[in-house]
Amino acid sequence: MTDLMLLVQNFISLFMESAPWLLLGLLVAGIMHELVPVSFLERHMGSSSTASISKAAVIGAPLPLCSCGVIPAAIGLRRSGASKPSTISFLVSTPETGVDSVSVSYALLGPLYAIVRPIAAIVSAIYAGLMVRWFDGDKLKQEAHSHQAKANTPKSNTSQSHTHSDHAGESCCASKTSAEKQVEPAPSEQEQTSCCASEKPVTSCCDDTTDAQAKPAKQANKLTQVLQYASGKLLEDIVVWLLVGLALAAAIKTWVPTDFLTQWGDGVVAMLVMALIGIPMYICATASTPLAVGFLAAGLSPGAVLVFLMAGPATNVSTMGMIKQEMGFKTLCLYLFSVITASIGFGYLLNYAVSAFSLESLIHMESQLHSHGPNVQVLYAVCAVLLAALMARLGLSKLNARLNHRKVSHEGCCG
Repeated sequence: MTDLMLLVQNFISLFMESAPWLLLGLLVAGIMHELVPVSFLERHMGSSSTASISKAAVIGAPLPLCSCGVIPAAIGLRRSGASKPSTISFLVSTPETGVDSVSVSYALLGPLYAIVRPIAAIVSAIYAGLMVRWFDGDKLKQEAHSHQAKANTPKSNTSQSHTHSDHAGESCCASKTSAEKQVEPAPSEQEQTSCCASEKPVTSCCDDTTDAQAKPAKQANKLTQVLQYASGKLLEDIVVWLLVGLALAAAIKTWVPTDFLTQWGDGVVAMLVMALIGIPMYICATASTPLAVGFLAAGLSPGAVLVFLMAGPATNVSTMGMIKQEMGFKTLCLYLFSVITASIGFGYLLNYAVSAFSLESLIHMESQLHSHGPNVQVLYAVCAVLLAALMARLGLSKLNARLNHRKVSHEGCCG
């Protein structure tokens, strides 16, 4: 019974810690889906080139989104036109580092980790994107064909665009050509046919007041669409994997002792264990930093701690489920392979650099944690209540839809 209560407490704690960042990620995804032009995403992240993959890694690195908040943001990017390799690159770099995690790393772990973490995040993200580009060939061929079709579309529609521009002169507000000036209609006809006539000021296409009044309405409509998409369809797509990931992370936090993580000391076994433990954990880059302080104090090598700092925030059960659903099982395997190999590789490089150049003085080995203030705790609690209310609303709407469907089907078969 005590373990069950501790499990529930850990779940609630993780839910509260992730709620603000998840809400932020939903908002970012809604803004990208509704306000960011598809052409912009296609230009910078739409192709599978090395430049697009690198741009995705650099764009994602400073964003303050954790492993939970990056899920809706990545789905929004993917569905708005980003290529699969660029989306994977964004998925790796964004949760591994950020402006907030860099500052926390400097305060708790020292300047060495504050420098290494963002560099490792960007390089590993580019590496993961390239792995998907090189080895997920079938899907990329389809994307290449679609991009080629898009490139050929404007050529076939050139005549249509010219025709449209020719007809643009027929607008009631367009300037008259020389031919129109030669054959001007009678004044009576002009008054009947012109949409700019003074008899219909409200429907006039030249009325500036109607445009000025329409702008606030359009802006309000856009904001409504952003909120509806973020709290509706997008949250519905990730809520199941989100709850599964939180439950698994709470179970690991409850039943996996710290001694199990620190008994391996140094070497590839320790790094592999830290990677396998960190991958399913539901933890953000900022929250993983205090754990890393404890691991360093318990005797883990700096490289093994870096493996945890990279693999832990980079992925979790929720992210893996989303990747499998949106991009396929093959992409998921390449994603996991890239995260594991990149984190272990950077772990070995960090251990070598520390021993070769005597960089121990740049690492903090003791905990310097400070608990959140009351104002921050209230903010986290409010965000958790809001997120739980949005999830409950989705659950009730789903339940009502199923009940209505059963009622209709029952009336149809018995009517």
